[in-house]
Amino acid sequence: MDDSPDLVVIQVYITSARRADAIADAYRRRGVFVALGGLHVTSLPDEAAAYGDAIFLGPGEQTFPRFLAEFRTGRPARRYESTSGRNLDRVPPIRRDLIDRRAYLVPNSIVVTRGCPQHCDFCYKDAFFAGGRGFYTQRVDDALAEIARLPGRHLYFLDDHLLGDRRFASALFDGMRGMGRLVQGAATVDSILRDELIEKAAAAGLRSLFVGFETLAPGNLARANKRQNLGRDYAAVTNRLHDLGIMINGSFVFGMDDDEGDVFRRTVDWAIERGITTATFHIQTPYPGTALYSRLHAEGRIVTRDWDLYDTRHVVFRPARLGPEALKAGYDWAYREFYRWTSIARASLAHESIKHQAKHFFYATGWKKFERCGIW
Repeated sequence: MDDSPDLVVIQVYITSARRADAIADAYRRRGVFVALGGLHVTSLPDEAAAYGDAIFLGPGEQTFPRFLAEFRTGRPARRYESTSGRNLDRVPPIRRDLIDRRAYLVPNSIVVTRGCPQHCDFCYKDAFFAGGRGFYTQRVDDALAEIARLPGRHLYFLDDHLLGDRRFASALFDGMRGMGRLVQGAATVDSILRDELIEKAAAAGLRSLFVGFETLAPGNLARANKRQNLGRDYAAVTNRLHDLGIMINGSFVFGMDDDEGDVFRRTVDWAIERGITTATFHIQTPYPGTALYSRLHAEGRIVTRDWDLYDTRHVVFRPARLGPEALKAGYDWAYREFYRWTSIARASLAHESIKHQAKHFFYATGWKKFERCGIW
């Protein structure tokens, strides 16, 4: 490091924590002020405080401007915590001119909401937004202005739940209609089945949706407080999305307490039979700060605090009904089996039209290529 900044700000995620701590230490040894924030800092503030001159808990739209004002006067606090008054009303437009678009697979990514109205026990972000307003949105006009500034057709909403505020989402999709965008986003099972909002999204250009199915076992859903999935007809979800021409990226978690040795085959077979275009599989991971971590820690089932392993690809706890080796082997098998050429072909045939069959096949094939890069 041969630069000489006045201030270093690092956003810390759990699997980047060690690297972030090393960078922070290197700058602090040179007398540079270091501020740390993000999900990991919020989850483990005492751990983070050892590596930063100031730490931020929760979102920073309101606390960071206050920090900058105090930093300029030479009297910054050690800790800034977001609790109330959260909003996006005066957040300035993103400086996209500073972004090298060629360095990103999806350069047109955007976030128009914060948080999620649901409170799943395993959700890392739920702890981040605790203690204040847990879900809030931009003004619709500001969101539409940001979208209008983006070149090209493709648009990727990184929001955890794009349909989470129905009035906002409805107005957003009304405003996007006619823009000619091809849109990807994420939503919950219950929001897809309720009223006509998903039809509005399709009319605005939604063509691919991340859906957290997570598990086929009701007991797992209840234990994880994922009540938005309980009693819902998963087949009705896939039918409705396919009828609208929306591809599905299904999310599935292995290693929950009701999971036994057949969970991998049952889940993969269901996803293929229902024509899921792409799937992301995860090993249940008890992130610090979550209700899941608290429960497993109290039961003595956490086996490591090596944060590098908390990436949903490693087993960091003792499963209830599976051995750790069996859980890891089943997870690896699920990816291989779902993205086999024969599986992709079978899943594509779940669609009625040749157009959607072809779209499914080529999109899933693209994901299969990225598998070699180790994206999961």
